[in-house]
Amino acid sequence: MKKLFILFTLVLLTLGTLTACSSDEPEVVEEEKGYEIGLVTDIGTIDDKSFNQGAWEGVVAYAEANGLTYQYYQPAAASTADYIEAITLAIEGGAKVVVTPGFMFAGAIYEAQTMYPEVNFILLDADPHTDDYSAFKIESNVYSIYYAEEQSGFLAGYAAVKDGMTNLGFMGGMAVPAVVRFGHGFVQGAELAAVELDVDVTIKYEYLNDFAPNDNHKVKALGWYSEGVEAIFVAAGGAGLSVMAAAEEADKKVIGVDVDQSNLSETVITSAMKGLTSSVELALTDLYAGNFKGGVIDTLDVTVGGVGLPADFSRFTTFTQADYDAIFAKLVSGEVVVVKDAASVNDLAVTKTTVTLIGAE
Repeated sequence: MKKLFILFTLVLLTLGTLTACSSDEPEVVEEEKGYEIGLVTDIGTIDDKSFNQGAWEGVVAYAEANGLTYQYYQPAAASTADYIEAITLAIEGGAKVVVTPGFMFAGAIYEAQTMYPEVNFILLDADPHTDDYSAFKIESNVYSIYYAEEQSGFLAGYAAVKDGMTNLGFMGGMAVPAVVRFGHGFVQGAELAAVELDVDVTIKYEYLNDFAPNDNHKVKALGWYSEGVEAIFVAAGGAGLSVMAAAEEADKKVIGVDVDQSNLSETVITSAMKGLTSSVELALTDLYAGNFKGGVIDTLDVTVGGVGLPADFSRFTTFTQADYDAIFAKLVSGEVVVVKDAASVNDLAVTKTTVTLIGAE
């Protein structure tokens, strides 16, 4: 009888254990639901201290503040097919909204918007079109956000010259619209400051055809610094790290891009920023409030705080917050207008600034 009681007890314990395991099933189901907000990275990584990271931080900030799950997906390569594959992976993983940062996503979103009509897309720096630019179409599940890079670049160039620098450099990743606007704005800002101070300014200007760190970029930057360049504005994603390394060796300066990059190197005096984090947060806020701007293409400029310089001016010698506020107000009011559609940097109207374009634009 005692043996039977022990056997019965063991059976009950076993059943109890099985019941306890089955109570864990809802957690497994929750995991299978995946991640509600997805981001697919462009060229580079999620911690590139530039475009990908700025957009990702907006996703993280909104999701964590609102108790939503989130994940990022990195394509195998930089092609429309690979981007679509990563977007599909995000959606299969549960994404109801997918953030895609970068102009290279235009072709992928052109296709994905009709492949996945139930999913919303936030497309940064582009609007949907075919890879050959033969057709443009934006559906009601896509919100496209551009930034007035020419204004941000302008502010950086103006600040550098106002701070006393007259020998500058610009290194762009590739001659794509956003990078070109940064460079053209930089030249125009330097020109206005040069006119106001009655000084002559020179700018070396080149596209690296790369957005990744590379020893060749460091060598090139060291060469420019040795020739007298005081500061290089590098609008080239992760390639900026190579220029910063050169600046540290040469005891020269760098102007960062997209986000505040001052934490990457003491050589970074300021950064030509886009409101990446805030614009992604706002787009997600609108979406979850039922006010998604589907089918809309917006350009965020100084009037809405879409672009600008960081609030810390401590690494400048003479340029101050008051100087910045004054020129920023002129951009907002329209007293100063920055050209954004010149065919080439050599077509910009300058009198006090000499630009040496190295290679093609």
